[in-house]
Amino acid sequence: MFASFTSLLEVIMKLIKMKNIFLTFFLLLFFNSANAVPGSFADLVEKLSPSVVSIASTTIIENNSQNQIPQFPEGSPFDEFFKDYFDRDQRRSQRPMTGLGSGFIISDDGIIVTNNHVIEGADEITVILSDETEYTAQLLGRDPKADIAVLKIDPENYKLTSVEWGDSEDMRVGDWSIAIGNPLGLGGTVTAGIISAISRDIGSGPYVKFLQTDASINRGNSGGPLFNLEGKVIGINTAIVSQTGGSIGLGFAIPSNSAKKIVQQLKDFGKTKRGWLGIQIQPVTEDFAESLGLPDQKGAFISNVNPRGPSKDAGLEPGDVILKFNDTEIIKMSDLPRVVAESDVGSTAYLEVWRKNKKINIEVVLGELPGEVVTERDIQQPKNSDKSIKSLGITIRNSDNGVEVIAIENENSNLNVGDRIVEVNREITTDIEAFNNLVNQLEKTGRSSLLLKIIRDEEQLWITIKFNN
Repeated sequence: MFASFTSLLEVIMKLIKMKNIFLTFFLLLFFNSANAVPGSFADLVEKLSPSVVSIASTTIIENNSQNQIPQFPEGSPFDEFFKDYFDRDQRRSQRPMTGLGSGFIISDDGIIVTNNHVIEGADEITVILSDETEYTAQLLGRDPKADIAVLKIDPENYKLTSVEWGDSEDMRVGDWSIAIGNPLGLGGTVTAGIISAISRDIGSGPYVKFLQTDASINRGNSGGPLFNLEGKVIGINTAIVSQTGGSIGLGFAIPSNSAKKIVQQLKDFGKTKRGWLGIQIQPVTEDFAESLGLPDQKGAFISNVNPRGPSKDAGLEPGDVILKFNDTEIIKMSDLPRVVAESDVGSTAYLEVWRKNKKINIEVVLGELPGEVVTERDIQQPKNSDKSIKSLGITIRNSDNGVEVIAIENENSNLNVGDRIVEVNREITTDIEAFNNLVNQLEKTGRSSLLLKIIRDEEQLWITIKFNN
């Protein structure tokens, strides 16, 4: 390889002396293109393999095929005999079930990263190094939402080989990636491919957007590292899409920039601390955008604000649309939970919000994401009175702090009988008169639909309704 490189340089130098600029440029371009593809990954793999481990998780399960003890008269000699026999049989019915996965060492003192689903429910976790040395691992913490777990082994006098985190934000579609892991229990298997997509949503939760790779990933690769050509971890191999269970070139990895903060928190606190706004959100549909006067369907529509959450204190309101979170533009609703969750608890977030046909800026001090958030709602009782709103094809009556729908003439309406309307296009409507005035005013602007805030089955919703043509 070195000899051919030297020969090529000699040719180029001669051409330069001959002033053959065009041919020189062509040879330089060819030389750069040829070296863009590695001739071999062997040196890199040899360096990285000792940092990749196999993980065996053992769970004790009950054998469900236990026989029932026959019933005999009390005091029968068979009663004691069969009771003793079946007690022994039930003790034998417990059996270990072993799952296999992968992981990687991130520090010389024995900190190991893997997927939560590799070790979830395990009674015992065994880490197997590349040279077959085995250690019993301690679980430091796990995050089911992001599918990440952190383990600890005591290497004693054994010198471990660790790897560094890379910057997943630097990865581009078409970049090389290398996966090392324990597919199908084979151990120490290396595959290579390109990054096929970035920020891929595979429907596994709101907190992670995945790197997609066509490097072959199979069962058992879960929890293993995805490397760049610098030998740094740019992802945790987590999932595949396959109709057969084998690799078809659709593998997904948790990006390192999402993973490393979670890993550090699991190591330090045993749990993940995520930022929290305390709001419920919906997508900005075409009808929502038209009703609110938005130029496009970008953003996250706030359908409800938790009365005990940080957004309430900051002044965010139901019906607001969050367009930016700090410097990140919210293109889709699903963009918001991820960037909020990755922010530090107690930090100040700067939001750009669309409210009543204009942009405003709001600062929110983020709280910590709790478990299940329950929002308090007031149950209102309707009062009697009614009016037909022909432009919307509905009949309403007065209700406490709003109007109740008592009849619907338009079968394609998004409203149901019994819905209570409390806002129209972000304006509060307290009674029939206020509702009718708002509808008439907005109809004159040429809008084709309205955005309604309603109470249905004691829950707060936002829907659109079109004017009758």
